[in-house]
Amino acid sequence: MQFKYFPGFVLAATGIALGISACSEQPASTQALTSVSTATPAAELAAGQELQIAFMPDIHFHDIYANFSDGAFAGLPNSQSGKNATIRSMAAQLKSTRLFNENYFALLAALDDAASRGVKLIALPGDFSDDGQPLHIRGLAAILQHYSDTYGMQFFAAPGNHDPVRPFSRPAGKSDYLGADGYEQPIYSPGSAACAGTLPAAQSHSKLSTICSEEVKELGYQEIMAQLAPFGFYPQPWYIYWETPYSDYTEHNYSANLASEQATYSQRQYEICLQGTGGRYKQPGYSQCSMVPDSSYLVEPVEGLWLLAIDANVYLPQADGNGYAGAGNAGYNRMFSHKTQVTDWITQVVQRAEQAGKTLIAFSHYPMTEFYNGQSAAIAAQFGADSFQLARRPADNVSQLLADTGLKLHIGGHMHINDTGISKSPDGKVLVNVQAPSLAAYVPAYKLVTIKPQQKVEVQTVVLNDIPRYNELFEHYQQEHNRLTQQGAPLWNKAILTAKNYREFTNWHLSELTRQRFLPQDWPAPLRDSLLVLNGRQMLVLSQLQNPLVVAPLLAELPTLQQSQNWQQATAVADTLAAEAGFTLQQFASWNGFDLAVDFYRLRNAGQLALQDISPQRLAQYQLLTRLLAAKAETATGSNSFARQFGDVFQLLQAFRHGESDMHFMLDLTNGNISELSQ
Repeated sequence: MQFKYFPGFVLAATGIALGISACSEQPASTQALTSVSTATPAAELAAGQELQIAFMPDIHFHDIYANFSDGAFAGLPNSQSGKNATIRSMAAQLKSTRLFNENYFALLAALDDAASRGVKLIALPGDFSDDGQPLHIRGLAAILQHYSDTYGMQFFAAPGNHDPVRPFSRPAGKSDYLGADGYEQPIYSPGSAACAGTLPAAQSHSKLSTICSEEVKELGYQEIMAQLAPFGFYPQPWYIYWETPYSDYTEHNYSANLASEQATYSQRQYEICLQGTGGRYKQPGYSQCSMVPDSSYLVEPVEGLWLLAIDANVYLPQADGNGYAGAGNAGYNRMFSHKTQVTDWITQVVQRAEQAGKTLIAFSHYPMTEFYNGQSAAIAAQFGADSFQLARRPADNVSQLLADTGLKLHIGGHMHINDTGISKSPDGKVLVNVQAPSLAAYVPAYKLVTIKPQQKVEVQTVVLNDIPRYNELFEHYQQEHNRLTQQGAPLWNKAILTAKNYREFTNWHLSELTRQRFLPQDWPAPLRDSLLVLNGRQMLVLSQLQNPLVVAPLLAELPTLQQSQNWQQATAVADTLAAEAGFTLQQFASWNGFDLAVDFYRLRNAGQLALQDISPQRLAQYQLLTRLLAAKAETATGSNSFARQFGDVFQLLQAFRHGESDMHFMLDLTNGNISELSQ
């Protein structure tokens, strides 16, 4: 298959160095998207040249230099930029799975990097905003338009659960913007409990008075799609083809005018009921039915390439009739039951793509396969069925149904992790699901997909180790930390402000997230408490104790145990085992249980990308402990023994490390085979 850009496309200059873009020097929010550029994006492509598409999910864009159009909040004067920063507090960032502020700079750097590679097609698989507030959507639209105008880029967005948060606009806001003197500043929209004065006292803890502004409400589909119209949500004159699940034309009788007539918001609605899909799928007894929007679309931006943007948000009606539930945990598990018209459409699109000889790549916000290297059941057994966001995992039968549609490649986000999963339908169809990392989390990266001859697709992970201006907001965080110190309030680790580059900054973010959120919420107390008092040397010795040891009382028994003959004997054996592996016990003592937990989450989140941040020596020590604890667990009695509990943790760590290739590989679309390309 040869790809040709639509005739007449303007050849845009490429080769921009990774750095500060022209757009990044202007407040994005002041460049309101008032008109669509008449210049047609992209460039002519020579016959036989390979085609590249960048996938950047989970940007969670927050316009840090946004101007409140109503003047409600001026922001904080920033000495480096000369502008006023409208940001969230560091305390808020370090308890969230995403950064709120620095991803502004990460997005600019990622787009500059794509421009330097000559990439013209950019897909945004959901959570392109952080809750769809007007000032952030406006700022994002301005940035995308700038890169479209300057570099001939085309952008294709699919919504995530943060854009929109619910199908329709609603009052909202945040309690943790950073305000004067390092205090958190509540900013909410009119109609919210905070602005109505009915917010519970426990939630109104700031010294600063609440600011009320419509700029922070959460927009619904209609407003978001309208503001981001040129970026896939509506047909554009330069598209070769564009349709929705609700269109009644095909590529054979397509025209831009016909597409525009059928692309209106009012025509892209479907009925959803509490029990399942309404409309022609509606069953007797279905209740709580209403019409909601769906923004799915198919686009052919380049001759021969079909991009399938799936809106996999499923907002279930509340049983009490009071609005809708969030879409975060629904994903594809609800698509086949509550959005059947879209899953049927996917199957039809696949069949038509094959008949027309199109290369079809699907993208959406949610994963189509299991994303923990097959370890979901083991995680549930060790940490609980509600831990590790397991509710977001698509069921095995759902993944098989998705493979049965005939889709061969899907790029998703939502989890902020780097992973490759494979699902097979009963009749042998193979679906490869690529989980693209987030620019707003560890490890910050995007996926670059290159379509090659003979139905080969190269998938490369582009890591943003260093980005310009990543520390531009540190002066505000310093003031916040000083204020917390004066108040005697819980502190975040100030060492994050010593980060020498953006990757290190996200590494610190993950470390603090592990300390403040993951360990307290996901780990059973006995296991967590024991983990945090042990170092690697003690773990190795404990693996060789002759008498069985239970995790629960370990914290209390450890001082006495270390004075026992049993401990001395185990230490001698551990010393020999370490020496045989080329180590000393002192080398094992150089890391502790918290270091292990951070490495655990590094590997869970980033897979092979995390290996740069964990020394080969420590990885080898983990491997030795995994083997020794597995051997001890075979003879241990009870599920709460040290060998079983800690052994399971080490087994999971190894599994996170050794999944399908997730950094750089070649995919054969004819059979789903993956060939490793990374060194």
